[in-house]
Amino acid sequence: MRGARRSLLAAFALLLAAPRSGFAQERGAVALAESVRGLGNTVRVLMIGAHPDDEDTQLITWLARGRRVETGYLSLTRGDGGQNLIGNELGPALGVVRTEELLAARRLDGGRQFFTRAYDFGFSKNAEETWTHWAHDSLLKDMVTIVRAYRPHVIIAVFSGTPRDGHGHHQASGILAREVFDAAADTVRFPRSESGSLAPWAPLKFYRAQRFNPADATVAMNVGAYNPLLGRSYAEIAGESRSQHLSQAFGTIQPKGARLDYVRLEASRVGAPSAPEGDILAGIDTAWARFAGVAMPGAARAALDSLPGALDAVNASLSLRHPGQSTAPLARYLQLATAARDSLMRPGFSNDPRSRDESLCRAWGVALCADPVKGDLVTTLDRAIRLASSALLESAGIAVEALAPREVVATGDTLPIALEVFNRGGEVVQLLGTGATQTQVNLQPAPVTILPDSSARTTLPFVPSRMVRPTMPWWLERDRNGDMFRLQAERASSSVPLLNLVVGEDRIPAMTARATVRIAGVPVEAEAPVVHRYADPARGEIRRPIAVTLPVTALLERSVEYLPANRPVSRRITVHLQSGSTSPRVVGLGYLLPDGMRLDSAPPKVTVPPMGQLAVPVRVRSRLSPGQYVFNATATDSTSGIATSNGYVMIDYPHIRPQRFYRPAAVLLSAVDVTVPAALNVAYVAGVSDDVAPMLQQLGVRVTVLDAAQLATADLSRFTTLVIGPRAYQASDALAALAPKVIAFARAGGTVVMQYGQQEMQRPGFLPYPVTIAPRTADRVTDENAAVTVLDPAAKVLTWPNRIGDADWANWIQERAVYMPRTFDPAWKPVIEMHDPDEPPVQSGILVAKVGRGTFVYTTLAFFRQLPNGVPGPARLFVNLLAAGLPPQ
Repeated sequence: MRGARRSLLAAFALLLAAPRSGFAQERGAVALAESVRGLGNTVRVLMIGAHPDDEDTQLITWLARGRRVETGYLSLTRGDGGQNLIGNELGPALGVVRTEELLAARRLDGGRQFFTRAYDFGFSKNAEETWTHWAHDSLLKDMVTIVRAYRPHVIIAVFSGTPRDGHGHHQASGILAREVFDAAADTVRFPRSESGSLAPWAPLKFYRAQRFNPADATVAMNVGAYNPLLGRSYAEIAGESRSQHLSQAFGTIQPKGARLDYVRLEASRVGAPSAPEGDILAGIDTAWARFAGVAMPGAARAALDSLPGALDAVNASLSLRHPGQSTAPLARYLQLATAARDSLMRPGFSNDPRSRDESLCRAWGVALCADPVKGDLVTTLDRAIRLASSALLESAGIAVEALAPREVVATGDTLPIALEVFNRGGEVVQLLGTGATQTQVNLQPAPVTILPDSSARTTLPFVPSRMVRPTMPWWLERDRNGDMFRLQAERASSSVPLLNLVVGEDRIPAMTARATVRIAGVPVEAEAPVVHRYADPARGEIRRPIAVTLPVTALLERSVEYLPANRPVSRRITVHLQSGSTSPRVVGLGYLLPDGMRLDSAPPKVTVPPMGQLAVPVRVRSRLSPGQYVFNATATDSTSGIATSNGYVMIDYPHIRPQRFYRPAAVLLSAVDVTVPAALNVAYVAGVSDDVAPMLQQLGVRVTVLDAAQLATADLSRFTTLVIGPRAYQASDALAALAPKVIAFARAGGTVVMQYGQQEMQRPGFLPYPVTIAPRTADRVTDENAAVTVLDPAAKVLTWPNRIGDADWANWIQERAVYMPRTFDPAWKPVIEMHDPDEPPVQSGILVAKVGRGTFVYTTLAFFRQLPNGVPGPARLFVNLLAAGLPPQ
């Protein structure tokens, strides 16, 4: 175990030292020129918000791409508690989607990406409520640790930290941003031992964004400036970056022309705040000269002092037509920066030798444990080395590819990695060695000469041992502690989770191959992700990252299912087996059943084909009292003896990297005492994040799922009820155009159950009678335990076919209701009233109206969260809504 931990920490160190690839849309001379523009800038900026999408993408792009300032975005959460406009992922799975969307955005706008441990538990109305879910000091410690590692000179808070931020998470992020500006340098409140032994750090300036309050700004910036080399403005690039937030429907235009952005200086350590300022970096020396007074070994000082002159030579050599002219000057610059950094990294550089015993220092080197100024210098040199290496590789025309024959490798199997170094430039280079993270293989044969227009190829064998964990999002490897992710296992001493936190999500190690190439006499490391490449006839070349998995994994079709309580039930539960192995696997299956359930038919052993899948049907019979029960399955691979009760589902969208989301091979069976009218026949049009229809079918409701095209031509007369899912009109223009048909169905005698929408529901014709919904701060009840007052005890939707009582409002999750109309036409009849603490009551959770001969129900209750999680009361209530227009039987 200790050796495995050392190898993993070494992988981090190699990753940090290796050059980073250029921006996704740039190659060749343009990427060369853009990298060179950043070589003389030595400062860093950190923006702080609460969620994916909070970041000011235009400002990040202008700083990172325009000013060539290293710019990071720290999001407190991964957006786990939001809604999903592109799929059914919610909760932690949605956090995976939104994490990847942020990383896709950063690859375009050039920023770095950081997170704290906070889990997005859903909408919060103020910071006080937020602190009941998040440990304030723990979050601040996360932020202190990140700031001490990243060492920003400027911090920009997206939010004000006041109630006007609207969302409690936003307000909390604004408060914490100001606190970390002071606390990162406070070794009394946060000793070095509390942050992985990192040295304290005092950012120089603290700003708050003023995009919506330009009159209060001290700095105005034209973030729409045009870059003639790229042929685009920074606002255009930011528009593309912003559009990666597809799960939030944030696709946007790419505007041309001037775009002003604003910030206000709130605190400064380089002079008293004054207004206006000419520049966000005013008063900060951004050049290498700011390290002139730092004591260091003579070799480091000589190399450092030579960097400005070496940069002048690089700039003088730049030619878009002949990029190879910059090869020798860039090699010289890289040689100097590396010599300075390596000299400073030797033992003795740290002022506190004891700190070298700390885990982060072992993994990342003494630079993190040095005093602030020297640590700043080493961090800055690391960036210069990455930029210079990237520029040198582009100048010399060197490219590296690492290809694997398949996407998945099982523990114990071998995956050959074909590493090829291409010399597309005009000079001879030498291949000095190759290696790959996670392989523990480093090949250093005699130097191989690579002539222009040729390549050198080698094969690296990757054999993941049983100690290698399956590839999954690292923050999901441990159970959460309430609404905070865990960094450490109970008995773990590994620094890897903490290192993941501070290194930044954009630099978490994937399987990466590297080649050391000598260019113009200077060794430089080139890296490439290990991918499986294939041609898709419709999309062209597709590249997929490599993932480690167990030889066989097991997963049940659903993680939650309803059962009618107190009735005999026969149900098929399907066990899905997935092989990551290149050979057939004989798998033994075991089951753990709750009392009251028995196996009717279940094969004890099956054979899974190589790299294949197998669906194993298991028939169970039960008669269960109301309550919740668990059915578990275990798969044991007879070859390796590995038993597992976990499997994964793919999270796979074209705009983000694919990820494997692991969950237990278990199903929560929620037995509900529910009566379903025999006449009920439902047509269901799904909305956003909508997985309600299958849950209704499990309760015995006849449900036919229709899409917009099917609804347009369907004869609805055979249905008693038509359901429109949440935000469906917002998500589909084609469906919105059918609103008159939906209302006509009700007029003809049918029942319509319309689930909540946003501002679009105020449009004439979407509902039979008007409602108003407050903009931005729409009424909602976020307390899932909020008291519910019945306004009309005789209301049919509360009495038939299931009598709704206090027990049906218990155990709801995350929230009661969202986007509730503030006012509504008298034709709507409210049946319940609820409110969050210290707020006025709201009566628009369920609105019922007669429309012609039929019934129209508009509900803002969060059924889309409750039913997929098996909550009993909302299921009983939803059946009542479906039957609102039926005569009692």
